Formats: sequence, structure tokens, C-alpha cells
Amino acid sequence: MTAPLRIGLAGLGTVGTGVVRILQTHAGLVAARAGRPVEIVAVSARSRRRDRGVDLSAYGWEDDPVALAKRPDVDLVVEVMGGEDGPARATAQAALAGGKHFVTANKAMMARHGIALAGQAEAKSVALRFEAAVAGGIPVVKALTEGLAGNAIARVIGVLNGTCNYILTRMQAEDAPYAQVLEAAQRLGYAEADPSFDVGGIDAAQKLALLATIAFGAPVELESMTVEGIERVSLADIEHAAELGYRIKLLGVAETAGAAIEARMQPCLVPAGSPIGQLEGVTNMVILEGDFVGRIVLSGPGAGEGPTASAIVGDVIDIARGLVLPPFGQPAAGLVAAPRATAAAPAAYYLRFLLADAPGVLARVAAALGEADISINRMRQVEHDGPEAPVLIVTHHTERQPLDAALAVIAGLDVCREAPVAIRIEAL
Repeated sequence: MTAPLRIGLAGLGTVGTGVVRILQTHAGLVAARAGRPVEIVAVSARSRRRDRGVDLSAYGWEDDPVALAKRPDVDLVVEVMGGEDGPARATAQAALAGGKHFVTANKAMMARHGIALAGQAEAKSVALRFEAAVAGGIPVVKALTEGLAGNAIARVIGVLNGTCNYILTRMQAEDAPYAQVLEAAQRLGYAEADPSFDVGGIDAAQKLALLATIAFGAPVELESMTVEGIERVSLADIEHAAELGYRIKLLGVAETAGAAIEARMQPCLVPAGSPIGQLEGVTNMVILEGDFVGRIVLSGPGAGEGPTASAIVGDVIDIARGLVLPPFGQPAAGLVAAPRATAAAPAAYYLRFLLADAPGVLARVAAALGEADISINRMRQVEHDGPEAPVLIVTHHTERQPLDAALAVIAGLDVCREAPVAIRIEAL
């Protein structure tokens, strides 16, 4: 009989418990697909006493996850503790240094230290897998590193944070302001008590950085990205965008610009009828564009116990089968940083102004845009009562720098009643 693959599991929160549940429920199925038994031999977590709803009595226990990683009866370490540094990173380094395979759901650690950890894994000829770190149950890392390996990838587009997508879709469906929907998301467990990591775009940006690194074969650092969250998206903009045929999404885009790479995570308008425009709730979506395959659309649950644990077990099964690949699709030594694009690709923009309702005002706004060589595609004044008028403009394609200069001029006009709003319209 083939020897079992022996797992040490570091972390017994929602996802770790899900991994236990899958391996206990589907032990026979996993063994059949892996070609050998896969079994947990030891676990590590903060509390031994907590009732997690699964039977842990057959497993060894280590209070220190680094000690777990060093156990001689562990072949593979699964890390679901989280955290960019600290115990998670120490556990990863200990496991790889000991020649053990490593599977993680830790996007923060992989976005910051993934290249170094990949080099360490490759030096020991062991696997480092992180499918669960990006888009939950969607097998997008596997798609890039295996299924699309014969393609040059030109662009990666994604809705990569379910919390933000839930908030934006509920704002539109319920005609409710951001603060009210965020509070509801927190009650339902979709948003943390401190939601800044999600709504600020950091969580999604870390995922995009990982995908872009794989897609383009060049390290993409979080610091090189434009990152903006959804905190300033207003109900008015969601409603006006819908009237114009768009939806607002927190959208990640990474694309090549000659030898350079541009990566951005920010609210964008997308066509309402597009696959991303129709994406509802906590679902994630990733679009990959390859030179030979064309466009691939992957969609599914981006977080939660079941989907994330499913991705982890998928990685474990591949390792049990003997599949050991470079973590980022090619050897870490070949991942050479590309220059950052000096400016975002030109795009159309949605603009909203609150202006004095007086003769000649629209002409002054149009003149300021025209002087910056920005062409107007559509202009509409929203029905209103009183002396101030909301005005919507959709531009033709323009670069952001001249647009910002024009908006600064308009904001300084005596007829402009509040700071202009500008949101990129992403071509999909």
C-alpha cells in the first residue's frame, strides 16, 4: 500500500475546521483521487478547549505552529492562521527548510514574501501552493500556472473581494447608503468589525498582486499599485451609473503596457450587461486574456469555509499525486521585476458635478475640459429643485493627469458647489 501523505494543520478557525471536515468526510474519495491516503496527524491552534464541531481526538497537538512544522511525522504543512509575518511566516520557513511541502491560504504573507518562500521551496524540491489565497474556491492560480501556461497573458481583471461586491450590489438593490449596508454586512458576518482591510481595497489588491506576478512572470508589489477602496462611493453615483447603463464595482486590473506593467484596484464603472456587471453578492470573478486562448471567465464563491477549504484540499491532492511545480509558474529566480507603467491606460470617465443652476455654467465646465483636450461623449443635467444642479458627464478616452488638472480648475470655479467626482469606466 502507498504510504499516506501526513498533514500538520496550523490554524483551526473557520477554514482550518473546513479542511478537517473535508478530509474526514471524503477520506475515501480523496485517497482515490490522490492515489494514496491523505491524513491529518497533528494540529496547532491557540486554544485546545474550544469546541470546533469536529473530532480532533485522533490528532497530535502542538501549541507552537513552528514545532508542528518540525515534527518528523509531518510531510506537508497547511497554514490557515493568517498574518503577513509572525507565526505564519515562521511556520512557512520552518516547513520549507525541513523539506516539507507547504499549502497556505495566506494572501498577505504570499503577496509580501511569496517570491522568497518560492525560492526556498524550489531549493528543497518541495511544493508551495496557495490556490486558496486568491478568489476562494475559484481555481485561478491553477488556470494560470497550468491550463494557460502556453499563453502570453495580456490582462487580468477581477472582482476579488466579496465584501465589497456585496456592499455595492446591496446599495443598488435596496437604494441604501454605504454606512447602512456596511452595518448590515457586519451583522451577517460578511464584513469584519474593522472592515478597512476589505473596503479599503487592500485585501483585493494583495490577491491581484499574486495573480499579476504569475500572469506576467514579474514580481508585482503592492506599493507599485494604485489602490482605492469603496468608502467614497455614494448612492447617488450608483444610481446615476445605473441610469447610464453601468454598475460600479471594485475592480482589479493588471495589464502590460509594452515592457511595463500597470496594476490598479479601484472602483470602476462597468457595462451593466457584462459578466462583471451582473455579478451579485459575495461572488468573485476573474477574467484572463491570453494571446491564443482569448478570454477566459472564472466565477464562484470567493471566501468562506467550504470554498476556501476546498481549494486547500485541491492543492493537497495535487501534492499527494506527486505534482511539484514552481509556485509562480516559473522558477523564482526568473521572476524579474518589470518597470511600472508611468500612467494609467487612457479610459473614458464618469464625472459628477454639483453646479449653480445659472446661464453659462455648463459652457464654463465644458471649456475647462476642452482646454485640457478632454472630449465630452455625453452630458446630462439631473432633474432637481433649488439653485444647485447635479450634472453628469461621460468623457471620451483620456489620460488621468489632464483630467485631474481640468477637475482642479472646475473645482475652483465660483459655480462649483462641491468637489467633482471622477470614476474610471473600464472597457470589458
